[in-house]
Amino acid sequence: MTAPFRICFVCTGNICRSPMAESVFRARLVEAGLDGLVEVDSAGTGGWHEGDGADPRTVAVLRAGGYEHAHTARPFHASWFDRLDLVIALDSGHLRELRRLAPTARDAAKVRLLRAYGPGAATGATADSGSGPVSAPASDPALSGLGLSGDLDVPDPYYGGFEGFEECLEMVETASEGLLTVVRAALPARTAVTARAPEHDNRRAARETHQPQQKESA
Repeated sequence: MTAPFRICFVCTGNICRSPMAESVFRARLVEAGLDGLVEVDSAGTGGWHEGDGADPRTVAVLRAGGYEHAHTARPFHASWFDRLDLVIALDSGHLRELRRLAPTARDAAKVRLLRAYGPGAATGATADSGSGPVSAPASDPALSGLGLSGDLDVPDPYYGGFEGFEECLEMVETASEGLLTVVRAALPARTAVTARAPEHDNRRAARETHQPQQKESA
């Protein structure tokens, strides 16, 4: 039996951005018929919120967008690199910290910025066709320095208003399309499936017609 392709999204405390990315990308996998072939989770670079649920504002925007969500925060551990195919950082600070944490250069090459998969990022990001590590092409902006300047960050919404969480969700949704393309191409040919038509336009419509009335503090 082919081992699943494993992805972990990482932000600071694992209560805002990374659980949001986890929920959105899991939904994309279901839409594409790939949920049985790819495993998705999330973590934080630190354990400040370990054991907590997601920030109430993250939960609110996910619910408004029609995304399922259940979450308990936890810190990322270097020992996980061995079993992961991709470690997706939400901003350049996470990317630097995770690459420093990586036991080997092979593991460091698995760490990518989420928005490096967005339109116009021109990352050239690829992944192996099996369970091996992700390659690190020279055109990856996170390696060339483009991403390290912060221009591909998903900004931390924690200290701002509800609108910041909505903006983060939009960034995550957009970049998830490109990430899905890369992951689909990385799956072994023998497990390839025919993708179903995307359904996320309905989620966007739902979000526009169902906006939470109360902003909750973290």
